[in-house]
Amino acid sequence: MKSLSKYIILLAIIAGAGTVFYNKVYIPKTTYERSSATVGDLSVQVFGIGNLGAKNIYAVSAGVSAKVLDMLHDEGEWIKKGDLLTTLDSVDLPIQLNESKIGVDKAYSELMASQKELASLQAQKNLAFVTYTRYKKLKKQSFASQSEYDKAKADLKVIEAQTEVTEAHINSAKMEITRAKEAVKALQERLSRYKVYAPVDGYIVAKKAEVSQTLLANQTLFEIVNPQDVWVKAYIDEKISGDVKLGSSATIHLRSNSVKEYKGIVKRVVAQSDAITQEREVDVAFENLPLPFFINEQAEVNIDTKEYKNVVKIKADALVYKDQKSGVWIMKNSKAHFVIVKVLAISNGVVAVDGLDKNSEILIANIKKKTLKEGMEVH
Repeated sequence: MKSLSKYIILLAIIAGAGTVFYNKVYIPKTTYERSSATVGDLSVQVFGIGNLGAKNIYAVSAGVSAKVLDMLHDEGEWIKKGDLLTTLDSVDLPIQLNESKIGVDKAYSELMASQKELASLQAQKNLAFVTYTRYKKLKKQSFASQSEYDKAKADLKVIEAQTEVTEAHINSAKMEITRAKEAVKALQERLSRYKVYAPVDGYIVAKKAEVSQTLLANQTLFEIVNPQDVWVKAYIDEKISGDVKLGSSATIHLRSNSVKEYKGIVKRVVAQSDAITQEREVDVAFENLPLPFFINEQAEVNIDTKEYKNVVKIKADALVYKDQKSGVWIMKNSKAHFVIVKVLAISNGVVAVDGLDKNSEILIANIKKKTLKEGMEVH
């Protein structure tokens, strides 16, 4: 029995030693991930997150205080420039306008009457002047009395005075016509504000009023966006924003459809950074605007900043740092060797490097297992 127990204990020790050897020595030597370098192009991108917005959002208001009679469009509708959006209650303005138009007609009538009266007076004046001239000659020749001469002269003076009065009436009537026309024009302008039209071709993103609601003069009825103005207002960390330029290509992902990728282009880099967040606003427009779109929807952008052509590329997790130098572990003759490389760029989990043979077989160590050492055997 003692002999059997010894054998059992010995087997247990051997099994335990084998387990330790397998887990601590054999497995670390044989479970390193292997990878191959590739050659190709690499686009370096910077990432930003923001919201869908627009360069211009047109807040449409009437500019008058009035009650809403109708709202002819709703959110999510496309409209054309000049489309009637809403009608407001103009109360007694149409009556005032008609009265002003009647005033214009009355002024024209008075002008015509005065002009006819002036024509009659001018005829009488001509006749009075002829009579006065004749009596003046007759008086010199002693064929007419002083009283006849004085009467002819007085008649001419009266006609001249009446003519001047009528000419004044004509001038007054002309000024009244001008005033009445201006009054009509002003009332027409005021009345036009009670019909609100679309200022641009666009998309209604918000309706701010309802039928029977009484509006203030500056209150918004609709918010309209020109689709050509729609972009993503993304915010980029100042540290990585320096290479972002106008016209840089980009990709956009919307939260409502994160799988779909939209092509974009940088349209504006805001000159002033946020002093608190230390971020810079970069506005990225769509090459093809998604329809429908939703203002303020969250979006992510990746902006291309540099393009590296025909470079050696490795996985980002293959890059290691040893003695403050960047490099990769490669397998050569079944042994691990550390190769120092120069990092050109890192983007989306891929690193462009210089100093590495494109045919190298790269080792990626598992940090939970045994670390690689120069010249150690790997299988």
